Amino acid sequence: MLLGQYESKIDTKARLSFPKKFREILGEKLIVTLGYENALIIVSEKNWKALLEGTEGRPFIHSETRETQRFLLGSASSVELDAKGRFILPAYLKEFGRIEDEVVFIGLSRYVEIWDKKRWLEYRNVLEKRIDAISKRLTKDKEGNG
Repeated sequence: MLLGQYESKIDTKARLSFPKKFREILGEKLIVTLGYENALIIVSEKNWKALLEGTEGRPFIHSETRETQRFLLGSASSVELDAKGRFILPAYLKEFGRIEDEVVFIGLSRYVEIWDKKRWLEYRNVLEKRIDAISKRLTKDKEGNG
């Protein structure tokens, strides 16, 4: 399972070092794509179908299906880690994630998110203040009361 968070810096050649703990689980061939809240998502090349969760089996004629697939798959980039566990972050992904020079990798069970470090700290601060209300909404939704 992917969990925890690790920090890294982008070097002068736009390379990021992917955390060893995550490499051991995901392997050397990865897919990086747009994520939500301007984070980026990383999955293993062999597990790319995880990106389609929620759209699989839904009719292609539904615009939500097409739009979600365009967002996640249409913007995806295959990357292969070098001998030191680094990969080049494509410029369009760096721009989307508003990534400057420091990043945080966050393990979220089946995938990893990449955040610009400053943006992650800001977002986490807001999340910490809202987590009780979010948890209560999830509980209501699960019980069918929401």
